[in-house]
Amino acid sequence: MAKRLFDIAVALVALILLSPVWLIVGVAVVLDSPGPVFYRGQRIGKDGVPFGMLKFRTMCLNADRMGSALTRGRDPRVTRVGCILRQWKLDEIPQLLNVLRGEMSLVGPRPEAPCYVEHYTPEQRLVLTVRPGITGATQIAYRHEEALLQNCVNMEEEYINRIMPQKLSLDLHYIAQRSLWLDIMLVARTFLALLDKNEPAREPHVMPAATGHSESQAEDSVAS
Repeated sequence: MAKRLFDIAVALVALILLSPVWLIVGVAVVLDSPGPVFYRGQRIGKDGVPFGMLKFRTMCLNADRMGSALTRGRDPRVTRVGCILRQWKLDEIPQLLNVLRGEMSLVGPRPEAPCYVEHYTPEQRLVLTVRPGITGATQIAYRHEEALLQNCVNMEEEYINRIMPQKLSLDLHYIAQRSLWLDIMLVARTFLALLDKNEPAREPHVMPAATGHSESQAEDSVAS
């Protein structure tokens, strides 16, 4: 209950404070390329229920028909304004509405598209027992994901077989120790990470939970 009240209070305040940003970003998106202001991507939420996750549109119209659901650095489908929004994570702001609707939390596991959830193991599906989050340990650790996928020959295979299991490992450890205080810490870490633009893109040293060799590393990544 405390987590839900925290989510609602922060989301409402953030929506009010960021209302000028909504207007500026909305106009910029429309002027930059044809198409709607918002993009609604299907994601799998708590208890496996699908929902439409809102974002400011950062890609050209019908981008989903031109390639993978994943994007890599210098993806030609990303618009000029979209590059800026993604760099500062401003495209995620509309998800505050998902929080108010109870589909998401401020902090929680990264929400995935149905095509990737299909690959979850029974253990990994435990991430679906809680609301997905706008931010979290995984979202912070893999904020440079597009750069990490830049030179992959088979981006989908690399993501499904290596990166996604590592991210799910972090999410599972967050669930095991989640608390309101941890959520507050992760929100603070998110803002600090956004301000640190000099940090190079590098992959966190977290191995998939299934290997059984990196439990302490994953716990350190969530709590640090």
